[in-house]
Amino acid sequence: MMKKYTIKDIAQLAGVSKGTIDRVIHNRGNVAKDVENKVKRLLEDINYQPNLIARNLKNNRIYQIGALLPDPKKDAYWEVCTDGINQALSEFSAFDIRLHTMLFDPTDTESFIKSHQQLMTSAPDIILMVPLFYKEAKSVLKNYEEAGIQVCTFNNQIEVSKANFIGQDLYQSGRVAAKLLHTIADKGDMAIIHIDEKYKNAVHMQEKERGFKSYFDDLSGFQDHILKCKIRYTETEDKLRAFLINNSNLKGVFVTNSKAFHVARLLETENKNHIKLVGYDLLAENVNYLKVGVIDFLIHQNPRQQAYLGLKFLIEHLVFEKQIPNKFLLPIDIINSENVTPFLRD
Repeated sequence: MMKKYTIKDIAQLAGVSKGTIDRVIHNRGNVAKDVENKVKRLLEDINYQPNLIARNLKNNRIYQIGALLPDPKKDAYWEVCTDGINQALSEFSAFDIRLHTMLFDPTDTESFIKSHQQLMTSAPDIILMVPLFYKEAKSVLKNYEEAGIQVCTFNNQIEVSKANFIGQDLYQSGRVAAKLLHTIADKGDMAIIHIDEKYKNAVHMQEKERGFKSYFDDLSGFQDHILKCKIRYTETEDKLRAFLINNSNLKGVFVTNSKAFHVARLLETENKNHIKLVGYDLLAENVNYLKVGVIDFLIHQNPRQQAYLGLKFLIEHLVFEKQIPNKFLLPIDIINSENVTPFLRD
C-alpha cells in the first residue's frame, strides 16, 4: 500500500519546517522560490494528497459542476458515459458536489446551443463537455473562457480552444483503421463512410479520414482508390446499396463513428462477405456483427472512461486544486471477435 505522508513527514524529507510545507500546500506565500520549487517537486514525487475530506468539512463548500452532453436516447453510443460519471461522483461522495447535466440532440446544433444557455443559468464552477459541433463548440468554449470557467472536453478536441481534452488521437486511430483493412484486404478500393453527422462540422470525422488517407498515401504500391460516402440516417440503406452497386471493386469499408452496424446489416443481406469492415465502438448491434464475422474489427473509444476521467479531473481540480492535464490520450484498443468479451465488462 502507498504510504500516507503527514505534514511532519514531508517537512523532514524536505528539511524545512511544517509551517513552510503548510504554506506551499495551501499557496499562502512567504516561501522562497527555490524552497517552494523543492517542496513542490517532493510533493509530486510522493504523489501527496491532503486530507480532502477534512478540508471540505472545514470550508463547507458546495461545488457546482456542469455537464453538456449528447442525449443517449438519440444515440446509444453515449449511454455508458452515465456509468463513468456516476463512478466519479461515487468516489467523491464525501464532498457536496452538485452536478447539473444538460443533454442535447447530437444531430441538432440549435439543441446544443439551447442546452449550453440553460446550463449557464446554474452558474457552474467548472464544465464537462462534448464539443460535438465544431463551429458552435468554438463559440460556446469562448463564452466559458470569457466567464473564467475551466472546461474539460472529451471524445473530440477543438484545437483552437484552451479547454482540456480527454480521448484518443483521432488522426492516429484513422491510420490504425487503414492498417487493419490493408492487412485483411490488401487489394481493391477502400471506402470511408460517414453516417448521420454533418461532415463539415464534425472534426472527429475529418481527423479520422485524414489519418486513414495518410496511411495509404504513405503506402508504396497501392494502386486502387480511396472512396468517400456521406450518408444521412434517413437515407442510410438506399444510399449504401447504391454505393455498393456503383463500386464493384470495393474490398474494404471504414465507418468513422459507431454506426458500422448499418453497413454490416446491408453487407449481410446482400451477401457481400468479401468486403471487409472496420468501425468504432461496442454498441450491441456492432458487437453482434463482430461476433458473426461481418464486422472484422472495432476500435474501442471507451466513452465511459473518457467521461469518468473528465469528471474526476474536474473534481480533483476543484477540491484539491490539482492541475488538469492539457491533453490525456487513451489507448487505441483494437477489438475482434476473439477478445471482445473482457471489454464488455469494462
